[in-house]
Amino acid sequence: MGIKTIVEDNIDILVVGAGLGGTGAAYEARYWGRNKKIIIAEKANINRSGAVAQGLYAINCYMGTRFGENNPEDHVRYARMDLMGMVREDLLFDMARHVDSAVHKFEEWGLPLMKDPKREDIGAYMREGRWQIMIHGESYKPIVAEAATKQVDKVYNRIMVTHLLMDDAQENRVAGAVGFNVRTGNYHVFKSKTTIVGAGGASNIFKPRSVGEGMGRVWYAPWSSGSAYGLLIEAGAKMTQMENRIVLARFKDGYGPVGAYFLHLKTYTQNGYGEEYESKWFPALSKMVGKEYLDTEGQHLSHKPIPTCLRNHAFISEVNAGRGPIHMVTMEAFQDPHLEEVGWENFLGMTVGQAVLWAATDVDPKYENPELTTSEPYVMGSHATGCGAWCSGPEDISPDEYFWGYNRMTTVDGLFGAGDTVGGTPHAFSSGSFTEGRLAAKAACKYIDDGKGEGIKVSDKQISDRKTQIFKFLENYTVGRNEIVAGTVSPSYILPMSGLQRLQKLMDEYCGGVTVSYVTNDKLLNIGLKKLAILEEDLEHIGAEDLHQLMRGWELRHRHRTSECVTQHTLFRKETRWPGYYYRGDAMKLDDKNWHVLTVSHRDCVTGEYTLEKAPCYHLVGEEDEK
Repeated sequence: MGIKTIVEDNIDILVVGAGLGGTGAAYEARYWGRNKKIIIAEKANINRSGAVAQGLYAINCYMGTRFGENNPEDHVRYARMDLMGMVREDLLFDMARHVDSAVHKFEEWGLPLMKDPKREDIGAYMREGRWQIMIHGESYKPIVAEAATKQVDKVYNRIMVTHLLMDDAQENRVAGAVGFNVRTGNYHVFKSKTTIVGAGGASNIFKPRSVGEGMGRVWYAPWSSGSAYGLLIEAGAKMTQMENRIVLARFKDGYGPVGAYFLHLKTYTQNGYGEEYESKWFPALSKMVGKEYLDTEGQHLSHKPIPTCLRNHAFISEVNAGRGPIHMVTMEAFQDPHLEEVGWENFLGMTVGQAVLWAATDVDPKYENPELTTSEPYVMGSHATGCGAWCSGPEDISPDEYFWGYNRMTTVDGLFGAGDTVGGTPHAFSSGSFTEGRLAAKAACKYIDDGKGEGIKVSDKQISDRKTQIFKFLENYTVGRNEIVAGTVSPSYILPMSGLQRLQKLMDEYCGGVTVSYVTNDKLLNIGLKKLAILEEDLEHIGAEDLHQLMRGWELRHRHRTSECVTQHTLFRKETRWPGYYYRGDAMKLDDKNWHVLTVSHRDCVTGEYTLEKAPCYHLVGEEDEK
């Protein structure tokens, strides 16, 4: 096919990915960069892209400071507790002190936020939990996308960004990105002084519980292919906390979220025999994690909420003990017609597949308590875990080890992150990701104004080499299809789906997936690394029948690089820091003496070798005022 090369140069700020992080960056960049050229490159379409694409029924990160509800310090303490101490408190505080203004922007742009009828006099929002406010969110993403689109010079939709460009004039400086249009096949080159990556985290790197035709019905967005990490690791950026994957309790097979049911409908769980089960596992668990996180009576210290992973541990342990399945008790709440309506609407407006599944399998939660399950692991930095790039924090609060000039800039000059991209900032969710994008854009503008983006050069050879590399998968298929054996088998190429299934099986069995009850050890992890290396050799021979499969091939490459980093980190942290997310069978206890630290990795772009190190975990917010 004839491939047209389209070059967009003289860009000041390139935004890769237009989810909530990317739209936040695009919107804010115009405020601080009135005369700057701002471009967005998005794999799908900005109006329905990112994890918020289908809609949400709650904004999960809102302080409510002006209503006297919470302050940023409260949020740091909460996230720190839930992640068993391992967070970047400077980044969390920075996000939390600005997030309310982002939510108020959403409302100003037309997003309907539900008001609390009991506090109408002050205009307070309806709470689902301490940090969540209820919204009518079917059009959440289009509303935010419109605001961002109005502020930029151009939005390039349907561009799969495969690689970041590096500056040929200065070592370790970004110079833009390259990719291709998944509809036309055009090769796109973006030359930019700064790049803000707001791409997605990684779903589908572990074998999902829903396989075959159900494979698209996973919890996190199935199109989130680890590009937030694959792009950065390839460019030589340092990564942090990549071992901190998340496992979620969800309604079985449809992956419908349980939070609204727990918090708004006041439901609770039972084992298969109608018994309360969580408390029986907590005394033994406290010996594993220590009294700082769970006391010997099974109550979290100072009556704080129990960390999510520890609730997972009780769930997993009860099922493994043969007393499953775990049920969500909905029959009581659904006797109230209003709560029944809320329960159904929660899925119809956000996870319609769960409602359809219940209807198709004759499950009416008014008369039958539906099953829950724990999901396969996901790797992401904006939900309740903290995977991502090692980024600089804000100048006014970050310790020296956490600050190198520009807020949210990675260890590659001119390369910034937002949302899933940034490590150490759990519980940001959609509003926090948007806020992080705003912070990154402000810093990127300052980087340019300080003259740090001048003199960038990108050689024709780098651009040409990337073009050859990107479209090689099409050539592999064109040549190899003439060697088909037994109707479908090729000795010359591997199809993206076959490669993905091989990756998922590998990660599941060796890095702690569902079929091994999330347990791994050093022996398994080392075997996994060996198999990942062999798989990488084979992925040079991906065969793409068309542009859609070419996209799938590069998504697989990003997932593979992310998986490699996850495995390296999991091997490095010799403890079980998050029981219920994963277990190191050879180091089952939480070890604060040796591992109350953040983990940081760097992959050598030439040799592919990883270097891992510990970084101090500073606690900048005190405990004394904790609620």
